[in-house]
Amino acid sequence: MSYAGDLTPQEAWERLAAGAVLVDVRTEGEWAHIGVPDTAGGRREPLFIQWTLAGGYPNRQFLDQLRAQLPDHDGADLIFLCRSGARSVAAATAATAAGFTAYNVLEGFEGEPDASGARTVNGWKNRGLPTNPGKH
Repeated sequence: MSYAGDLTPQEAWERLAAGAVLVDVRTEGEWAHIGVPDTAGGRREPLFIQWTLAGGYPNRQFLDQLRAQLPDHDGADLIFLCRSGARSVAAATAATAAGFTAYNVLEGFEGEPDASGARTVNGWKNRGLPTNPGKH
């Protein structure tokens, strides 16, 4: 593993309460239409930095944007979240290579699809962790 490790949504929530920073790497469309994590129970606001841009193109500015949003980074753990846990692994790996301590949230925000394709099985939202309507 080329990042600090994987966390369940509940473990991620506990680390956020202790001062870790959540980095949501989904797309702007996902933030706007599906909702975002509510980290009011934590000590820091989440960061919203797309790993992949509209059309599936990689965000080549990802690390620069991460550094810009953490200008006074004090060594706090970064916890990466995407829809299902795949893009966040790539983001955590890149952040680790750039010198951050980075974790991935297993199951992501929406989790795995059920037999009919709806994302109702697991994930941040389906495990009852706080969410907000879309971010615009």
